[in-house]
Amino acid sequence: MEARYNLKSPAVKRLMKEAAELKDPTDHYHAQPLEDNLFEWHFTVRGPPDSDFDGGIYHGRIVLPPEYPMKPPSIILLTANGRFEVGKKICLSISGHHPETWQPSWSIRTALLAIIGFMPTKGEGAIGSLDYTPEERRALAKKSQDFCCEMCGTSMKTALLPLTSGRVSSQADKEAKELARQISFKAEVSSSRKSDAGPSNPSGLNHSAAAREPQQGGAARAFQDPTNATSETQNSSATASQEHTPPVSTNTSMSPRQRRAQQQSQRRPPSSTDFNRVQQPRVNMNHTGSTVLIVLLTFALAALIFRRICLANEYIFEL
Repeated sequence: MEARYNLKSPAVKRLMKEAAELKDPTDHYHAQPLEDNLFEWHFTVRGPPDSDFDGGIYHGRIVLPPEYPMKPPSIILLTANGRFEVGKKICLSISGHHPETWQPSWSIRTALLAIIGFMPTKGEGAIGSLDYTPEERRALAKKSQDFCCEMCGTSMKTALLPLTSGRVSSQADKEAKELARQISFKAEVSSSRKSDAGPSNPSGLNHSAAAREPQQGGAARAFQDPTNATSETQNSSATASQEHTPPVSTNTSMSPRQRRAQQQSQRRPPSSTDFNRVQQPRVNMNHTGSTVLIVLLTFALAALIFRRICLANEYIFEL
């Protein structure tokens, strides 16, 4: 399998590492990738004790995206259990339906523990959830022990290690169960928030918008006033231009040539005379500045000549 994948890929590295860690089954869970597909895993979990699923052994699929672990996997149950639909992607806070709650530090082992932790919780209408009666779930739990997967050939009778009476759980098992409870609690809180916010969402938006209206009134007016002022100015200027524009004569007695001449005179562009008239003040100012500069240069030159003459007279007088 390693020759088929790019070993430099972060997803391949991560999945290879997790496959080695989960190679040996435990008495609560086991998962391994398919022989021909590293991104599809088959898992087996034991039903949580002291629940309607006690004694059941459930099998399913985990489909991982190429962006794993940055994106969550999709989880599909293959064993009838009364809590999750069979053959459908289930909606959990750790599955592909909720990428916003997924954490890259979570792993396939975390997903297995989450499935165990979520089984006793209520479905509350989530995608892929069921709410069977306790009697039906106990019957399905007993029947699940005879299930055998046609895809991977795993039998539920040999998929997990048998439970031993009086077995002392290791520190890792305690940590895993605590993690499952935390994930289950987070899912219950998020689902309850969504259920509370779902029906009242439109009214909540309306109330929040109504509550923000008084606060934003001044700011809205501050932003709207310039626009209104601009539009009013444009309208007034357009009205003024329409008032000053000479009306087009609609006299039918005028010949076509006269009408064309009148239209051309109305649409006549500014002539060079008008342009020169507009530019005249600037030209006059330029001429005035040049005249002043010439006068100053003339006075400076005259002063220089007068000084030279005085110096020459003094030199002659000394001789």
